[in-house]
Amino acid sequence: MTELPLDAFYDLTQVGEVAVSPTGDRVAFTATGYDPDADEPVGSLFVAPADGSRDPHRLTRVSGASAPAWSPDGDRLAFIAARDDDAERRVGRDDGDDDDEEGSAADGGNGDDEPTQQVWAFDLALGGDATQITDFEEGAKEFDWSPDGERLVVAARDPTEAERAYLDGRKEGEPVETERLQHKLDGVGYTDTVRTYLHVVDADGGEAERLDDAHGGGAYQDLSGLQPDWGANDRIAFTSCREENPDDTLVRDVFTIAPDGTGLRRLTDGDLSANTPVWSPDGDRLAFLGGDPVNWCIPTQVYLYEDGEYASLTADLDRTVARGGAPVWDDGGTLYCRFADEARTRLMRVDAGETGTVGDDADGHAAERVFEAQGTDRAMAGFDLSADGGRAGVVLSHPSDGQDVYGVDSADLDADEEAEAESLTRLSEVNADLTEEYSMPESRRIEWESDGETISGIVYHDPDVDLSDGDHPLVVAIHGGPISYDEPVFSFDHAALTSRGYVVLRPNYRGGSSYGREFAEALKGQWGTHEVTDIANGVADVVERGWVDDDRVFGYGFSYGGIAQGFLVTQEPDLFTAAAPEHGIYDLRSAYGTDDSHIWMENEYGLPWENPEGIDASSSITDAGNIETPLLVTAGQEDWRCPPSQSEQLYVAARKQGVEARLVLYEDEHHNIGTPDRAIHRLEELTAWYARHDPAVDDPDSDDPHGREDGE
Repeated sequence: MTELPLDAFYDLTQVGEVAVSPTGDRVAFTATGYDPDADEPVGSLFVAPADGSRDPHRLTRVSGASAPAWSPDGDRLAFIAARDDDAERRVGRDDGDDDDEEGSAADGGNGDDEPTQQVWAFDLALGGDATQITDFEEGAKEFDWSPDGERLVVAARDPTEAERAYLDGRKEGEPVETERLQHKLDGVGYTDTVRTYLHVVDADGGEAERLDDAHGGGAYQDLSGLQPDWGANDRIAFTSCREENPDDTLVRDVFTIAPDGTGLRRLTDGDLSANTPVWSPDGDRLAFLGGDPVNWCIPTQVYLYEDGEYASLTADLDRTVARGGAPVWDDGGTLYCRFADEARTRLMRVDAGETGTVGDDADGHAAERVFEAQGTDRAMAGFDLSADGGRAGVVLSHPSDGQDVYGVDSADLDADEEAEAESLTRLSEVNADLTEEYSMPESRRIEWESDGETISGIVYHDPDVDLSDGDHPLVVAIHGGPISYDEPVFSFDHAALTSRGYVVLRPNYRGGSSYGREFAEALKGQWGTHEVTDIANGVADVVERGWVDDDRVFGYGFSYGGIAQGFLVTQEPDLFTAAAPEHGIYDLRSAYGTDDSHIWMENEYGLPWENPEGIDASSSITDAGNIETPLLVTAGQEDWRCPPSQSEQLYVAARKQGVEARLVLYEDEHHNIGTPDRAIHRLEELTAWYARHDPAVDDPDSDDPHGREDGE
């Protein structure tokens, strides 16, 4: 096997969003690479012919790019980026004022040296560099084209004079002042009262008109956005929360408004967490996603609004829409959406029925599983369809082959096997250098019994490893959520571990999604129960298969993966040889109010002073006296989803009892892995920690990048 060097992370490229041109001849996509000098990710925008006749063409190389969207005529491709100002726009706006400085508040620079995100567009018919369309002081958040392609609807924050003074003061270090219940959000920081509005912007001149009644609201507004969609009926759909206490609910409703700011209508009745509204091609009907605002174990469903009524199209499916999934219309009676289905992200075709049937019973509405050519050994990470319905763009992720963009004729979405999908064409190979030079893992699906339930998991291993040898070290990688699931995907982490001889098990424990509501609700309000049993039985299963050595079992997991490890090391102290709980919560009582998740907590457990017994029972810190497992505990110092104080509690509890433990806090880090340097450092810490405690490693310090002795 050829070991994957950890610093090869700088060579990694991750494909993001995909957008198919209206006529289906071109596919745009974003891909994120890493700048080792600046130690930051950089998103680039590419365009490829949908038939794969030539390699993708990179349109941007600096300043990042996201949210690509084709104009209705397919001539222009708009995107969001924080780039240096467009010189022509600056000169035209300032009438040649030489005193204006690049990066000033007037030119979208927000008064500092860093440009804000704006909407830019390439004219692919005429050629040339991208031109800047918007010029918002606080930057542009989201956008959509008008049906005629002459305007855009753009979401942007618009502070009052008093709010502007407060924001300027915060930049100078003045104190946080708030009366909001949702006073912080992970990745956002401390929240404020500035509203985000929709604006209609001229696509050529950039003139903007604010739609006063089209504004956001809600506890997670800064994360969810307004999600505007401009329909052929010349109505703009968006989401917002207008409840009496918007910071104390997960309710989001769908609204529509005319582009002149008149005629605001609320389409839903406060019973859903609604998102991603998408007009049908004729503008007569509106599809959107809806989740339960109280019980997130209830699958998110595809809804349809028409003539004052809305109903679920997928209520009988008992499968949730996949994370990042969105309805994509084919025609007025059919749409596609990605669903989580038995540990697979897969495409389904949803029957929207005929016009005028929304108020009828669900008869005639069905979700059909399509694109069997995807297979069971790779995941669908993105999907889009051309406006004419003829060509689709998909992002497929395979453990050994990478994650890339493919084009396929919509007729071949019904193919049963890849060989039958003759039009399926690979359009990119962004990680060919990595996958060809270094050893990438093979994967297989396994199942085991746990409390009478069948639990599934994914096993990764190096292709040169013979599992039947039975002496391999095992890493149990636990997914977060817990409303989530694992499937075979391309992952730098997996390759880094398997190329070093580890076998990786990713268990789909009860409490996760993709197996329906009952499976997800098994863990609701009782963390630290079924998932512990399922994961421990999964380890026992791979040991019994003769694949791994039960004296060489290690763990890691992020978010709920860290939380689960807290339960495992307190309830199953002999399971792991060493564990690495990352960015987790271990004391629900003290997490309340210090994290950004008070609504989720109340929905699942009630308030701490109303259900102290239930909350304490689901806090692993109460059993910390049982810890014997060496712990590598990591956290982000600005993680407001799982505050760093939680990790500090677990670390101190272990050290207090003389258990080997190491604490790693990443400065300026949120609830994520962060910069490439930190991603590499994390893997160095994990592999060094495992080597230090692996009984089969003769010189563990040789794998420790810090050369420290135990306890240092």
